[in-house]
Amino acid sequence: MKTVITTLISLSLSTGIYAQLKVPAASSGTSITQKVGIHDVTLKYNRPNMNGRKIFGGLVPYGSVWRLGANGIPAITFEDAVSIEGHKIEAGTYGLFAIPEKDKWTIIISKKSNQWGSYTYNQADDLLRFTVKPSNLSYAVETYTMSFDNVTPAAAVLSIEWDHTQVQLHMTVDQKAEITASLDSAMATDKKPYMQAAQYYYDNNTDIKKAVEYINEADKAQPNVFYIKYWKAKILLKSGDKAGAIASSKESLELAKKDNIQEYINLNNELLKQAGK
Repeated sequence: MKTVITTLISLSLSTGIYAQLKVPAASSGTSITQKVGIHDVTLKYNRPNMNGRKIFGGLVPYGSVWRLGANGIPAITFEDAVSIEGHKIEAGTYGLFAIPEKDKWTIIISKKSNQWGSYTYNQADDLLRFTVKPSNLSYAVETYTMSFDNVTPAAAVLSIEWDHTQVQLHMTVDQKAEITASLDSAMATDKKPYMQAAQYYYDNNTDIKKAVEYINEADKAQPNVFYIKYWKAKILLKSGDKAGAIASSKESLELAKKDNIQEYINLNNELLKQAGK
C-alpha cells in the first residue's frame, strides 16, 4: 500500500513539472448536471475504455471495491436531499464506489468524495451501502458511462454501463412542500404565475381543482394564446369536463392554424380524439 501511495504522489509531483504539456488523457473526465425536480444533481467522473480487455471478472475483479471508473472516484453532489433505492441521503457531496459481483453489486456511498482510486478506501468512511442487481446488455459499451435517465419531475435513474453490464440506481425526491410554498408565495405577488401553477398541479396529480382555477385565470388574462387554450383543454379533460375540453381545444386549434404552428395543430387533433372517446 505504501508503495502505491508513494508512486501516486511521485506521479502527481512529476505532473507539475510538465504543466504545459497537452496530451489526451487515457480516461477522459466529464461532469454532468441534471435537475431532478427543482434542485441539481451534479456528477463528476472519469471514463476508461474497454480497449479489448475483459472488464468485470478481469480488469475489475469480482468481490473487490472498485472506484466506479478511472483515476479519482466519482463525486456526486446533491443540492437537496434525495433517496436512492429507498435510502435517504442529505444534501452534500459524496464519493461513489462499488463491489461488483456476477449476480449483485454492492453500491457504496462514501462521505469521502476526493480520493484517487480505491487504494486507500476505508469502510469507516461509508455513509451507506446497499445492493442492486446488474443486467446484461445486448451490445457492448466501449467507454464507461454514467448517465441520468428516465427523468421525471420527482425522480431519475442513475445508470452505470460498461462492456455488456448495466446497473441502475433509482433516485427520488420529495419537494412538494417546498414547491407548494413557492407557488403560494408567488400567488401573493402582483405577477401571479397562473400558467406554471396550473401545469404543476396537473403534472403531479396534486390538486386538479386548483389546476382548473389557475388555468382559467391564465386564459382570462391572455384569451388568444394557443398554448394556454391547449393546456386549458388538457386540464379540463383530466377534471372530467369533456365538453369544456373540446371547446377549448377547438379554440386552440384555430389559433394554431392561424399562426401555422404545426406542433399545436397536431397536439389539439390528438386531444380532440381522446376527448371524443
